[in-house]
This record gives sequence, C-alpha cells and structure tokens, in this order.
Amino acid sequence: MDKKYTKPNQEEIKKKLNELEYRVTQEDATERPFTHEYNDLYEDGIYVDIVSGEPLFCSRDKYDAGCGWPSFTKPIDDVEIIEKLDTSHGRIRTEVRSQYADSHLGHVFNDGPKDRGGLRYCINGAALRFIKKEDLEKEGYGVYLKLFE
Repeated sequence: MDKKYTKPNQEEIKKKLNELEYRVTQEDATERPFTHEYNDLYEDGIYVDIVSGEPLFCSRDKYDAGCGWPSFTKPIDDVEIIEKLDTSHGRIRTEVRSQYADSHLGHVFNDGPKDRGGLRYCINGAALRFIKKEDLEKEGYGVYLKLFE
C-alpha cells in the first residue's frame, strides 16, 4: 500500500474542501451537469483525488460524452479505483470511489467509446484536482510524464 496517499481526518477535510466538494466526496452527492470547469477542460495533465491527491485519470483518456460531467475511458491505474454496487435512486449502477481516501467520484457505465474499451467513467469535477503536464514534476507526479510521450 502506498502510504503517500491517505485520507485526512474529517476536520482537515472540512477545512480543505468547499461545500460542494465535501458533499460530493464525503456524502456521495452529485454536482449539476455542465457546471464544473473540468467538463470542458482538455489540456494535458492528470486528475487526482481532491482529498488525498492519489492519481486517478489522465487527460489523454478524457472525452466529451455529452453528459455534462468529465468522462474518461479508463483510470490511470485500476488499483486506484474501487467499484461498488449502487442501488440508490431505484437504479442499479456501479459507483466509483478512490482507493485511499474512499472519496465518491462518480459512476462507470458501459456506454463509452467501443474502440477505447467501451467504458465511460462519469466523474464529478468537484471530486478532482487537475495538475497540468508542465506542473507534474514540481507537484511530485513526475512519474506520470510518461503518459504524454
């Protein structure tokens, strides 16, 4: 287990996050579609868990699904993502959570681009922090520069 990524205590989380970020990651809320700036962001970089900093998604795997939330075809590493059955709201879905912080991220569906694996990770922008490619090294994520070669 990578000890670098841990879940802070609730007091620290409340200080670190704004109200929406807290409700999404800690209370399994969903942001309104088409409201987060990351929905339309296509710059090179990676998306990390806003709570723990664990790397989750690469911009190279992001696409416009038209659903109003940032969508990805796959996570950077399957180990960083936990999938759970979600039967809320009278539907059967697969919830996606981060490995170390246990943050609610969104859901994964099987209606993604077939030529890229067929999955759509539909993720709340409020659960993410974007790190630009040129900032990866200084923020301690230099190992992920290889994703852009």
